[in-house]
Amino acid sequence: MMKRVAIVGGGVAGLAAAYELARLAREGAALQVVLFEASTRLGGIIETVHEGGFVMECGPDAWVTEKPWARELAEELGLGDEVMPSNDATRKTYVLVDKKLQAMPDGMRMMVPGDLDALDASELFSAEAKQAYHHEIDRAEELRTTAPDGDESVAEFTRRHFGEEVLTKIAAPLLSGVFGGDVAKLSVRAVMAPFVAMEREHGSLISALRARSSDSKKHAVFTTLRSGMGTLVDRMIAAIPEEWIRLAAEVRFISYGEEGWLVGTARGVERFDAVMMAAPVDVARSLLQPLDAEMAQEMEMDASSSVVVGFGFPDALKFAVPPGFGFLVPPGPDSLLLAGTFVDQKFADRVPQGGRLVRAFFGGKAAERMMRCGNDETAAVARMELARILGPLPAPQVTVVRRWPRSLPQYAVGHLDRIKRLDDRVREFSGLYLLGNGYRGVGVPDLVRDARAAARQIAPQS
Repeated sequence: MMKRVAIVGGGVAGLAAAYELARLAREGAALQVVLFEASTRLGGIIETVHEGGFVMECGPDAWVTEKPWARELAEELGLGDEVMPSNDATRKTYVLVDKKLQAMPDGMRMMVPGDLDALDASELFSAEAKQAYHHEIDRAEELRTTAPDGDESVAEFTRRHFGEEVLTKIAAPLLSGVFGGDVAKLSVRAVMAPFVAMEREHGSLISALRARSSDSKKHAVFTTLRSGMGTLVDRMIAAIPEEWIRLAAEVRFISYGEEGWLVGTARGVERFDAVMMAAPVDVARSLLQPLDAEMAQEMEMDASSSVVVGFGFPDALKFAVPPGFGFLVPPGPDSLLLAGTFVDQKFADRVPQGGRLVRAFFGGKAAERMMRCGNDETAAVARMELARILGPLPAPQVTVVRRWPRSLPQYAVGHLDRIKRLDDRVREFSGLYLLGNGYRGVGVPDLVRDARAAARQIAPQS
């Protein structure tokens, strides 16, 4: 019997679900699928612009290498030769302190040092902060036995181990760069689960990192595609039957009853056996509210906007930047900028010969304010912020501005418990699946993993 499946949302999660269902259909699964996308393009916040020899990412520029699901998908799509690691031999990240860029010590994993000699030689931290790092090892048993049973914020977790200075200089800007959120609200169990596991086993995070690094293989931290992340989207689209995809097709309502699922758009109402809800959390929540108020309540969460501005310069010699991947700006009143990336130094093949490519990233309240600005004004603010830190900028050859409103859901303290309750409610509705970055991870690999797993539940492999 033919099973009809609706996918609401054509970002990475929705596309990965459609790709997997298409693969299963080619293997004989009886499926009819409709992917509804409200906008006129697919891919969500993944978009790559190719202009003047520059490869400019408008959203994520890579995925975390140790999560295998994006790479597996890329290889399935015939992109194995495109898979490219970051230039980790020259990896260095800076933090803006007292209006100067100070390099983070080598061997850091998030805010945890793997090399205490490099830490001691660093000018980033005060003597007191360095002492707190060393003392963390001596406090291993205390930290292990007094670790809280419940969830806590990233801020509280970092303070317990290393103190306020480390929180302000490293943890806050790093986590803000990924989640665009407030470390005083972010759930450590949801966004830093490996570190919570380290604490449970070793107490000291530094000791745990040493134990792991002694027997782990070295690999690049980030992985991308040589022609850009957009190629992953393009290949998935090419593998999905054209008649499955509907652009500019906003879903206006969803209902559920004995007849199954009804999905309504401007074109009419259609019946489905399953609905894969891959729209942004805000949209998903509003569509599901009439079905179950309790489910909708569990889906209510803060979200942060982001603004990305990329500048391509033809002559790197006219715009010198420090060696490394880029810099972070600790949250504070003195800067709108959250981070800057030296793209041509982070990845190969991103610029024409002799070129320079820099991205500015804005989040939080600054991004919300910039949402109301035009492209020219936004680019001017980005140039001013970069110049304040890096010195005068020459005229760019290429400028790209992208705004991503409420694109980063905030995993607040208690997030995992909330998701468990949400999953319990979802199971009350046969054929409903929630996908996207609001639930079980924000990275591309997490979205791919969840979407493909859900598709296999809908059409089990024989």
